[in-house]
Amino acid sequence: MSILLALCTAALFSFGTYLVLQRRLSRIVIGVGLLSHGANLMLMLSAGERGRPVFIGSDGDFTDPLPQALALTAIVITFGVTLFLLALAYRSWVVSHDDEV
Repeated sequence: MSILLALCTAALFSFGTYLVLQRRLSRIVIGVGLLSHGANLMLMLSAGERGRPVFIGSDGDFTDPLPQALALTAIVITFGVTLFLLALAYRSWVVSHDDEV
């Protein structure tokens, strides 16, 4: 299952990179979204086994909370970047009636 998710992550990164390199601003916005989904999937893959509880055993051994914190941070940053790009696309459409960069 991890190999399949790693391949999905690679596909998201490759399609996102392809779309970010296009000249249309709408494709750039979609590419940034795909890159962010790939980054979040990669962070979740690095978290380890799925379904493990937060506390493991009675000795107080914890799982690593860093991947979840990084994923939440990536979601917030992607939301801000996407909103900025959408505002930029709207302004470009108002000024020139085209979304070409």
